[in-house]
Amino acid sequence: MVCVIGHNQVYPASRVQIILGVLVGLVLAAGVALLQRHLWTRAASGRRGRAIQSALHAASVMLPHLRRGLSDASAARAVLHLQTLTQAEAVALGDRERVLAFVGLGEDHHHPGDPLIPISAPAREDHLHVERQIGCPNPDCRLGPAVAAPLVIGGEVVGSVVTLYRRGREITSDDTRTVAEAAKLVSAFLELRGLEEQARALAEAELRALRAQISPHFIYNALAAIAGYIHTEPDEARELLTEFAEFIRYAFRRQAPYVTLADEFAYVETYLRLEQARFGDRLAISLRIAPDALNAVVPVLSLQPLVENAVRHGVERRGEGRIEIWAGRRDGEVRLRVSDDGVGMSPERAAQVLAGGGEGVGLANVQARLLASFGPGYGLEIESVEGEGTAVTMRLPDHVEATLVA
Repeated sequence: MVCVIGHNQVYPASRVQIILGVLVGLVLAAGVALLQRHLWTRAASGRRGRAIQSALHAASVMLPHLRRGLSDASAARAVLHLQTLTQAEAVALGDRERVLAFVGLGEDHHHPGDPLIPISAPAREDHLHVERQIGCPNPDCRLGPAVAAPLVIGGEVVGSVVTLYRRGREITSDDTRTVAEAAKLVSAFLELRGLEEQARALAEAELRALRAQISPHFIYNALAAIAGYIHTEPDEARELLTEFAEFIRYAFRRQAPYVTLADEFAYVETYLRLEQARFGDRLAISLRIAPDALNAVVPVLSLQPLVENAVRHGVERRGEGRIEIWAGRRDGEVRLRVSDDGVGMSPERAAQVLAGGGEGVGLANVQARLLASFGPGYGLEIESVEGEGTAVTMRLPDHVEATLVA
C-alpha cells in the first residue's frame, strides 16, 4: 500500500506566522477601508483620490517604524503619518505616562517627554475619550478639542493616539471613528513585533532541539569507524576525523537561520562520507542535483535529517541499501527528494513521523521550520510502501534566492 502524507499540517511556529499574517492583514484591510471611507466623505470630489492615496501610503510607511516597537524614535517617525491618516491639526503618540512624539499645531510648546497631553488617557482597550477643550496651561495654545484612543497589545493598554483640533471645532463621529481605526492599525503593527519575536524564538528553539537530536548513535558509529582505520589506513583516518570535525562545526556553529541548498549538500556529503566509512560497499548512493536548484534557500540543518532517516530505516535495518537524492525545479517550485529501498512504513506511521512521534530523526522539526518559513503550501511529503522503501520530498518556493540569505 502506498501512503502519501501531505505538507499542509500546521505546527507551533507556523501558527504564529499565520496568526501574525491574519492579524495584520485583517486589521490593516479593515482599518484602511474605514479610513478611506472617512476621507472620502471629508474630501472634495476632485481631491478624493489623492486623499485616499495619501492615507494608504501613510498606513504602509508606518509599518517598518512601528515593527521596531513603541519608542521615542519609532513614535517620532510614525506620528507624521498618523497626522496624514487622521487629518488632525496635531497628533500625539504616547505610552501610558508621557508623550513620545508630537507633530502639528502647538508643537512649539507641546514636546516629547511631557506628561500625556492634558486629557484623560484611555485606560481600557474599549475606551475612547473625547475632550471638548484640553486644559493647556499655555494661554496662546490654539488647540481645543481632542480625541484619545488606546493602543492595545495582547489585551493590555500600552499607550494612546491623541488627535487634537483647533479651538471651536466640533468633534464629529467621523473624527472619532477615524482615530479609533488609526489606533487599531498602530496596535496591530506593534502586535506584529511581538509575534515576530515569538516566531524567532520558536525557530531558534526548534533549531536548538534539532541540534540536540543529532544522533548519539551516529556519532558513536562514526567515531568507531574512524578508529577502525587508524592502524590499517592512518591517512584515511585523519581525513575522516577532519570531516567529522567539519560535520560537528557546521551543525553547532552560530549562523544565519537560512542557507542555500548548496551549503546543505556540502554538509550532507560530509555526513554520507562518514556513513560510507562505516558501511563500505553495503551503502550505495546516487546524487542527481540540478545546478539551478543550488541557490534555493532552506532553513539550516533541513536536509541532513532526511538523509539520516533514510540511512537508519533504509540501510541499518536491512544491513545494506541504496540512498537516492534528487533536486531540481518542477512546476514552479524547487523540489528535493530523498529515497531509500528500506523497510517502508504505513500511512499511520508516516503521519506520526511528521507529527513528531516515534523515531523520525528530526523530520517533524524540519517540517515545522519549513512551514513557518514558507507557509502551508510548502514542506515535506512522505511516500512509502511497506517492505519496499520510503521517499521524502521537500517542496520549496523557487522565488526565494540565495541573495536573501543573511
